[in-house]
Amino acid sequence: MSEEHTHHAQNSYSADSNPSAHTLSVFPKLLTAFLTVLIAYGADQGTKYLVETTMTLEEKIPVIPGLLRWYYILNSGAAFSLGTSYTLVFTLIMVAAVLICLWCLVRARSTLWIFSLALLLGGVLGNLTDRLLRPPGFGIGHVVDFISIGNFAIFNVADSCICIAMALIVFQNFRSVRLDGTYEYSQKKNPHNTDQESHETNV
Repeated sequence: MSEEHTHHAQNSYSADSNPSAHTLSVFPKLLTAFLTVLIAYGADQGTKYLVETTMTLEEKIPVIPGLLRWYYILNSGAAFSLGTSYTLVFTLIMVAAVLICLWCLVRARSTLWIFSLALLLGGVLGNLTDRLLRPPGFGIGHVVDFISIGNFAIFNVADSCICIAMALIVFQNFRSVRLDGTYEYSQKKNPHNTDQESHETNV
């Protein structure tokens, strides 16, 4: 095998074995991230405002009997009213989550990664705003929850955004897609790497 042909085969294999997911350049990336955060955050804070101004605390409004209702409560815990005794701890976790999301967004180029991280950021910011600005005080404010599904849980739009974002992030990791849009293939997933190296050595 000639050196030129070997070099061409290596380049062809490299291109085929390292495909990229759909990626965005800088401006579309910033626009996608900004709009996603804005919509998620706005929807969360807007619905909370409507609940506070049109309902009384612990009021219940049936939407789909036996399945869905609006149930206005104030939650001092995490999503789905968990850990109500650790309000300040959850606030600190949210601050850390915001910083991590921003760090990852700066490095992300994959379209789905950008959307997922921005959706997560919008949801976290929605609940963090409640923690920081609502009574009983800074950092320990209670979050407005109002979506009640059966006997499962009571949550809000921010919680929904966080859950959807986490599901998408798990999906991206399952597909082995890096933040930059390339696929993370191991030697086990690409046994041809070893075969090619052996073949080149023999040649």
